[in-house]
Amino acid sequence: MNQVSGKKLKVALLGCGVVGSQVVRLLREQADDLAARVGAPLELAGVAVRRLGRARDVDVDPALLTTDAEALVTRDDVDIVVEVIGGIEPARSLILAAMRSGKSVVTANKALLAEDGATIHAAARDGGADLYFEAAVAGAIPLIRPLRESLAGDHVHRVLGIVNGTTNYILDKMDSSGASFSDALEEAQALGYAEADPTADVEGFDAAAKAAILAGIAFHSRVTAADVYREGITEITAADVASAKAMGYVIKLLAICARSEDGRSFGVRVHPAMIPRDHPLAGVREAYNAVFVEAESAGRLMFYGAGAGGAPTASAVLGDIVAVARNRVSGARGPEESTYADLAVHPVGETVTRYHVSLDVADKPGVLARVADMFAKQDVSIQTVRQEGLGADAQLVLVTHRATDAALSATIEGLRELDIVRDVVSVMRVEGEDAS
Repeated sequence: MNQVSGKKLKVALLGCGVVGSQVVRLLREQADDLAARVGAPLELAGVAVRRLGRARDVDVDPALLTTDAEALVTRDDVDIVVEVIGGIEPARSLILAAMRSGKSVVTANKALLAEDGATIHAAARDGGADLYFEAAVAGAIPLIRPLRESLAGDHVHRVLGIVNGTTNYILDKMDSSGASFSDALEEAQALGYAEADPTADVEGFDAAAKAAILAGIAFHSRVTAADVYREGITEITAADVASAKAMGYVIKLLAICARSEDGRSFGVRVHPAMIPRDHPLAGVREAYNAVFVEAESAGRLMFYGAGAGGAPTASAVLGDIVAVARNRVSGARGPEESTYADLAVHPVGETVTRYHVSLDVADKPGVLARVADMFAKQDVSIQTVRQEGLGADAQLVLVTHRATDAALSATIEGLRELDIVRDVVSVMRVEGEDAS
């Protein structure tokens, strides 16, 4: 066990909501163990909040509360600043002020890191400060540190996973009960898994921010949220889910970061996709997260656990606090941003995958041939076709072999112009298979 020194390390906390209150609780309840792990006691120096009199999930000494966050993060006696308020501002200004004052920072702010990570990392480097952000992606799941440190000597080819608990809960309920999107969303909100305004989750913004962070670390290149191709789940219907189930698939919102075959670029995308029901990600239920990392030497690694929630996220924050505090005690520095590879982010049109396409068509001879011809014109090969009669119309469900996204888009545009096609009901990518 480390010998505990007399000098205390003081921690300033920005935010005392769902996550912040749990950080306060863990710092208090685990004080002796944390001191032994770090080699010095950790003391809460202050907690910045918006409203002093607001009821909180944890008792905080009123003398520690302040509404002057900037004064708190620049105090001479503060060693570590923990930011769990979220959003871009004032979080960015406060983090930068802290780092300019030589404070190391622990943050859970995926939106800020995905939008302006370059500025934050530069400030850490210039201020000689550590920047740790394990809690920014996948809650309690240790993912950032393995990518930054454990796999630093390996060559990562792909990161694939479920990184948003809200959307996974909704899609899981749609699959297990046949519920509509709106009904599943309402249930998620009632249970506290979805916000009153769920836009960031259901439209894929949250997952896109996390994908940008993961891709940047995995491929040693700078990535922002603007580089991520994004689709949400609001257009997923109960019929889509039922169709997937009938073919042995389940629909998940996936974050996919993958190198090109020549290794000179990579793609980053977030979108719903069908995966086989025997794929490990298909068994990730309710609000849980899971991420696959595929590396040249390490092979396939899977990280699974609670992706959100106050206590799980606070656990990741505490892990970062311990790491930063140990560095302070020993005079060491944590890992800096690695962007040496500087690879290009290729457009989604260059992505190669498989597709599931559902069409409403006229039920008459020659229809299938004309539809197949449109696919052939774009060099998109069809693997399977299922047809169901609907009176004067029919529904065609086609699954393709691997093709580029650009070729598929051109195919869909061509299908929309055919007089025999009543409607392109849905287009969805198929992942998790090696079929060609």
